Amino acid sequence: MFMGEYRHNVDEKGRMIVPAKFRDNLGSSFVVTRGLDRCLFVYPQEEWKKLENQLKTLPFTKKDARAFTRFFFSGATECEIDKQGRVNIASPLREYAQLDKECVVIGVSNRVEIWSKVIWEEYFAESEESFSEIAENIVDFDL
Repeated sequence: MFMGEYRHNVDEKGRMIVPAKFRDNLGSSFVVTRGLDRCLFVYPQEEWKKLENQLKTLPFTKKDARAFTRFFFSGATECEIDKQGRVNIASPLREYAQLDKECVVIGVSNRVEIWSKVIWEEYFAESEESFSEIAENIVDFDL
């Protein structure tokens, strides 16, 4: 499971240090793709295969299903961590997520997300006020 928030930089060649706590769970090869909300989603191979199988069941006759699978798969790329603990993020993915220098890497259960620091801070500030309401609407924690 991935959890936590880490701050890193993307260098001029598009490389970013992967938080040490995430490296083992990502494995030697993993998938990076466009995520929702202008971030990147990072999946270990096992989780990617599960997601791929779920998306394969979407009806290709539905316009929204075709659009989403195109969006998701066309941006996907297989990546590896180098000896310095970095991943090279492809230029189209960096452009999509607006990663130019500072970024935030967060663990979200079965995946990692990579955000531009600016976009993450805007998203978090906007969402922070409504977290209680969101939780009330979607989850019954029964605590």
